[in-house]
Amino acid sequence: MRLDKYLKVSRLIKRRTVASDACAAGRVMVNKTVRKASYDVKVGDIIDILFGEKTVTVEVTELVETTKKEFAKEMYKFVDNSPQ
Repeated sequence: MRLDKYLKVSRLIKRRTVASDACAAGRVMVNKTVRKASYDVKVGDIIDILFGEKTVTVEVTELVETTKKEFAKEMYKFVDNSPQ
């Protein structure tokens, strides 16, 4: 699954275009490397997202094409000191 689509489906970022723009601006890293929106996300990847001065770090636990809002949080788990 593409990185921008994963961010949108998991609801870490509200819109896919915003997720794509964040990737293009270098604010999204996968496994400590800045990645483009077209990067293929895999289970076990660690994603760091920079929101202003705050960084959210999550580990990919599941990949699904579509999901309901209640189940979106099952697609990832927070790592380190990220807010929960």
